[in-house]
Amino acid sequence: MVYCSYGNANRLANKPEYKNILINAAKSLCSRYNATVGSIKSWNRFNSWHGNASYDFPVIIDNMMNLELLFFATKITGDNYYRNIAIKHAETTMQNQFRSDYSSYHVICYDSTTGKVVAKETAQGYADSSTWSRGQAWAIYGFTMTYRETKDPRFLKTAIGLTDYFINNKNLPEDGVPYWDFNANEPGYTPGVKSYANKVMTKYRDASAAAITASGLLELSTYVGGKESEKYKNFAIKMIRSLAGPAYLAKPGTNGDFIIEHCVGSIPHQSEIDVPLVYADYYFLESLIRINRINKGQALIQ
Repeated sequence: MVYCSYGNANRLANKPEYKNILINAAKSLCSRYNATVGSIKSWNRFNSWHGNASYDFPVIIDNMMNLELLFFATKITGDNYYRNIAIKHAETTMQNQFRSDYSSYHVICYDSTTGKVVAKETAQGYADSSTWSRGQAWAIYGFTMTYRETKDPRFLKTAIGLTDYFINNKNLPEDGVPYWDFNANEPGYTPGVKSYANKVMTKYRDASAAAITASGLLELSTYVGGKESEKYKNFAIKMIRSLAGPAYLAKPGTNGDFIIEHCVGSIPHQSEIDVPLVYADYYFLESLIRINRINKGQALIQ
């Protein structure tokens, strides 16, 4: 919320007050870091969809997107404090948030005093063992960005694994726009008893996951070589063309004046089901800017 807005404002206008806001936001984010856990706390509390279980140190995969703010803060202050926290959070995420096939858990809950993992669950996905598509998108984008900022090959390997899981998934529709969860309504995957996902039989698409992934893939394509680079770039273009087609691109004056249709916020919470979402529009536009810069041979990141 902060870096996409004030970060771009600072990039375009370069005002001291924007930098101050960004630095203060980075300080605030770091106040939620626990060195024992090695991660930044997401929500103050996570209430499980199972019975009455509740956790006080949840970490969501979405948090990978926040690390760009911390890398920026180190660049403009010269203080490695922010960068070091970002790297440690990425390392902890890499260790605990993914399965062997590079599919992602949405929420990892830690014991804040020992640092041990106490639960691996979902908040916005279909089931604890399923793969929430936007969570996978946040992971792809986040680890690609973290590789850009560190050039650590571990993060590149993770970004590639996450991407290959997404684009090669047997449940990914032909147009490249995923269902809201890769395993929604599939045998062997069971939502928590309190989750509204139990009542939803429609396999809704989440265009926001496609937009985020497309933008991430375009950047990733610049860090790998040969056929891999072309594969990721071409798949991103495929997704962009789908989003720009009649199935997802809203007609002017409709869709609340949002650009992209058919997104999902959180079916388990019975919230934002088959609606426009601001981050779908943001990353769709970013992907258009990125493919334009790639085609012109310009630097992707200004």
